[in-house]
Amino acid sequence: MVAQRVMVSGQVVYGPGRRPLSHTWVVLHQVQMGAGGGPIDSVRTGSGGRFTLVIARPDTAAMYVVSSWYSGIAYFSEPVPPGRRAVTLQPIVVYDTASTGPPIGLHRRLVTVARPRKDGTRPVLELLALENPGKATRITNDTTRPTWMGALPRGVIQFEAGQGDVSGEAVGRRGDRVIVVGPIPPGEPKQLTYSYTLPATMSALAIPIDQPTGEVDLLLEDTTTTVAAPALEVGGVQLIEQRHFASYRARALSPGASVVLTFPRAGFRAEFLVPYVVGVVAVALVVGLVIALRKQPSAPLRPE
Repeated sequence: MVAQRVMVSGQVVYGPGRRPLSHTWVVLHQVQMGAGGGPIDSVRTGSGGRFTLVIARPDTAAMYVVSSWYSGIAYFSEPVPPGRRAVTLQPIVVYDTASTGPPIGLHRRLVTVARPRKDGTRPVLELLALENPGKATRITNDTTRPTWMGALPRGVIQFEAGQGDVSGEAVGRRGDRVIVVGPIPPGEPKQLTYSYTLPATMSALAIPIDQPTGEVDLLLEDTTTTVAAPALEVGGVQLIEQRHFASYRARALSPGASVVLTFPRAGFRAEFLVPYVVGVVAVALVVGLVIALRKQPSAPLRPE
């Protein structure tokens, strides 16, 4: 569906002092899920770092964002709100870059553990908020020295990076650690997401705390899971997308703190009997075939 044109205005400012940047390029992008996207308008900022871009033929099925490059890094606006004829975005803040500086902080870690699948494995989704307390965007040109890294629980399988403020293409796994090699700007915490699977043999999950962590939030679909953590806060059961999750929170965790989830013993489920039923049926078929062959009358002898 095509709507009326939209005027998109905003401002580009530099770093901690919020100094307006004039004569710098800004680009308006149209993004469509599953179909990619591309630039549809661009302009240089004027005095005061301000700009105005036009969505000539808005597509209500698409998302629109504005970007500006500075010191080799692309900075993006929030998505353009739909349904308006004129929109003023929050300022796009750009920074210098640096490969060193104060450590990137782990502001928040949200761990969501789903119910076990039929094979006993459990999907886990983690959402982290990383905070750069410096005055420059942290970068690296050496994958052996990532911009940030953190510990994964031991023994997890099927690790997969997700999309957030930190691109999934800049996130990877190295042994029992997750690494980020993409840029991390200062300012508001930046979201990092990834998922993995717990093997069916894992009866407990120890969440490693290898660095100061502002808070750890837990959402557990198997609400009978027990949790042990320092100064644990119990948040009750929440309904999320028609699924119930028990919620917990632990704050201001120091490296080495213990956060352990212990899952209930697997109860009886009919599918557990499938391998045994198949085996019994197979044996019964073989026995029945042998008995049938023994009961068959011998073939009559032909006269000489």
